[in-house]
Amino acid sequence: MKSEIISVGTELLLGQIINTNAQIISQELQKIGVDIYYHTVVGDNKKRLMEVFHTAWNRSEVIILTGGLGPTQDDLTKETIAEYLNIPLVLDEESLNRIREYFQKRHREMPINNMKQAMLPKGSKAIPNQKGTAPGVILEKDGKTIIMLPGPPFEMEPMLKDYVVPLLSKKTSAVILSRVLKFYGIGESTLEEKIKDLMENQTNPTIAPLAKMGEVTLRITAKAGSAKEAMSLIAPIESQIRQRVGEYLYAFDEEKIEDVVARLLLEQNKTLAIAESCTGGLMSHKLTEVPGISKSLDRAIVSYSNRAKQEILFVRSETLEKYGAVSEQTAIEMAEGVKRISKTDIGLSITGIAGPSGGSTEKPVGLVYIAYADSSGCSVEKHFFSGNRSEIKERVANAALHLLRKNLLKYHEEDEVWKP
Repeated sequence: MKSEIISVGTELLLGQIINTNAQIISQELQKIGVDIYYHTVVGDNKKRLMEVFHTAWNRSEVIILTGGLGPTQDDLTKETIAEYLNIPLVLDEESLNRIREYFQKRHREMPINNMKQAMLPKGSKAIPNQKGTAPGVILEKDGKTIIMLPGPPFEMEPMLKDYVVPLLSKKTSAVILSRVLKFYGIGESTLEEKIKDLMENQTNPTIAPLAKMGEVTLRITAKAGSAKEAMSLIAPIESQIRQRVGEYLYAFDEEKIEDVVARLLLEQNKTLAIAESCTGGLMSHKLTEVPGISKSLDRAIVSYSNRAKQEILFVRSETLEKYGAVSEQTAIEMAEGVKRISKTDIGLSITGIAGPSGGSTEKPVGLVYIAYADSSGCSVEKHFFSGNRSEIKERVANAALHLLRKNLLKYHEEDEVWKP
């Protein structure tokens, strides 16, 4: 069953908003075995939308459109599709009543142009909108299924999950399932080289690499009659990959490095204190996104200035004068200092140059030191990161989390890659 998504809205083309609808729809349809072959974005223009829909009509069995269902004149999706299919628009009384109730509950009078939203293609079915005024539309014609959904994601997503997914799941007997493996400390080309034979011989499941900010992911995707059968296809491929590059594997699917670190801290009942300089609290922010981390994370200090490093963390003035704030020696004293004042099991520090200015030949932008201190002593990692200021901060925070993970794994009872 070939399917495609048409996202309607000039604001998407202008980059004013991100097209999250296409991502959400693709993810949901993948789960029920519906293949998405094309994504198209078109502005609020009748002629161009007609052209795009004409192409979709000739190549796909399922066409999902989002956007263009509002009450204004530039909301043209229903009108354009109805005209293309030579179907008149008729008033749907139930939808009109829902729109009226929407305004009544808010003690507002319904504008007359909102009646336009209750005009649906004859023979179609309305999808109730619990979050807004625009009903969705399901239209079956000539063996094809056309679905029109509103643009705002918070309106679209419940309609997709409650109505569209159940409808389309009845039309397919397949399941598409993916398993995502996340790696750190190995480049995309090196990883690909180590599993080259697996990728060259792939059929079902397939293996797709993707390089992101400082990490590489592998998506293993299988299509089968059931989720259990799909997983049985994925499992042997995953096992081979883990045998070859398992030392770099740190997480699966939606799990992030902060989730893994938080889990290890909580499992081992370890307490942590952090001292950050160039990242400005970004690592701490990532960790505090994980519920329950307060049981392990005692405090986080942004010691941005030399004065803060001295007064709060007791970094010696001689260290700063001789080696500078961005140095192995300062990173060690920061980590040991934050551990000492907080009385935690672990102290971790970050100091570096995020740029775009402030670097030198000896200490260029992107130079970073990350120190880890516990009862057995202190170790330091030196890194050189590229990118703009935000990118460098992101890479540094992730590197610090990975250093923390690496050290926590030393205490893990199996001393191996963490398994969910």
